[in-house]
Amino acid sequence: MAAGRFHGREVLVAGAGVSGRSAAGALLDAGASVTVTDASDERLAALASLRAAGAELVAGLTEPPAGTDLVVTSPGWRPESPLLSASAAAGVEVIGEVELAWRLDADKPEPATWLAVTGTNGKTTTVSMLEAVLRAAGTDVVACGNVGLPVVDAVRAGHRVLAVELSSFQLHWSESVRPLAGAVLNLAEDHLDWHGSLESYGRAKERIYFGNEVAVGNADDAWSTRLVDGHGRRRVWITLGEPEPGQLGVSGGRLVDRAFGDRRDLAALGEVHPSGPHNQANALAAAALALAFGVEPADVAAGLRSFQPGAHRSVVVGEAAGVSYVDDSKATNPHAADAALRAHPRVVWIAGGLLKGADVEQLVADNADRLDAAVLIGQDRERFAAALARHAPDVPVREVAARDHTGMQEAVRLAGGFARPGSVVLLAPAAASMDMFTDYAERGRCFAEAAGGVLAESSTATAHDG
Repeated sequence: MAAGRFHGREVLVAGAGVSGRSAAGALLDAGASVTVTDASDERLAALASLRAAGAELVAGLTEPPAGTDLVVTSPGWRPESPLLSASAAAGVEVIGEVELAWRLDADKPEPATWLAVTGTNGKTTTVSMLEAVLRAAGTDVVACGNVGLPVVDAVRAGHRVLAVELSSFQLHWSESVRPLAGAVLNLAEDHLDWHGSLESYGRAKERIYFGNEVAVGNADDAWSTRLVDGHGRRRVWITLGEPEPGQLGVSGGRLVDRAFGDRRDLAALGEVHPSGPHNQANALAAAALALAFGVEPADVAAGLRSFQPGAHRSVVVGEAAGVSYVDDSKATNPHAADAALRAHPRVVWIAGGLLKGADVEQLVADNADRLDAAVLIGQDRERFAAALARHAPDVPVREVAARDHTGMQEAVRLAGGFARPGSVVLLAPAAASMDMFTDYAERGRCFAEAAGGVLAESSTATAHDG
């Protein structure tokens, strides 16, 4: 990228993960002097190409090197970490990779249009739906941010529209980001160990509304309604009920627009997949953002029809004898798990992991009547067991102590033993995965592999019986 505001600056990149590597590369191209630090020697060793391009790689820094005038942090680093605290105390500005991308984009002759999504759940699905709708309209668009592709890389690639998924961590470090349109899908307890309180978590999410032309709120979610107040030159609402003027909603089995037009038909509910009310809300949010950009209703329908949901989001990985095995490993908090559970009338539930300060009492109480059994894994499984004992005392519960892949194999075997025709063995952990797995994707893959093994054994047994 051509020289601009970063040319000649001394920049420290904190974190050698995906976003850190992208940030460092962009800064080098912009003419900055770059130092990268990380606690992991292994991650730093993987940055040989950045070293060759002129970056200095230093392990374990706890304060910025002399002369540093900007720190670009990876989103997971907490503000109170020694390096970031020392940087702030020294008067050095700290920003995130998304903020860096915004500033790099602003220096271009024709900056991209940003359409942004946040929320506790549904972000990736909504951003991916938005990308599909905009592509159906012939727009040069890419989904980026927390969905996987760093925003810096999307900016450097020159895409005209960015469908940006933003986590609360990313928003915390994004002071001047101002999307054309932004949406908060919902808010529930999550990442309280990082933010300290639900209020602080909500304040981070609220940043997505700063400076919007169009602010999209969820009329069915109290926190989204609260956060959107006072933002956006124009406020647009989504609801799963009959839409009023200014809203997108559901009427007669169809998605309907009464915000950008007069009862314009957008799509049939049957064209929204995966099915379920939470994904209908995601589709409405994607439609609202796309319509704010100026697409036509026909593009919304075409995009939703073409959309292919990502892995580990309500994916059926196997089925036999009337029992389905469903991978919803992306349900990493109670709010997401609630949506996953409500999609099925009879469930053998595999749950557990790292709760990150969240409470599961209400989740269990609200879904007790649909549980045939529960199999619990991970570090915080005892908290699930206690909630089940209080709110679902008649539901059989088994706990798996193993904290590796064998634990998932045992859990799936136990769950399969409880399953009956018409029930679903559902992995919807309501918790993070890092106590047992690299991430939720690895957890989902292990579930799918274990389910495949159980189904193969069942098929073999049936064949022998025959």
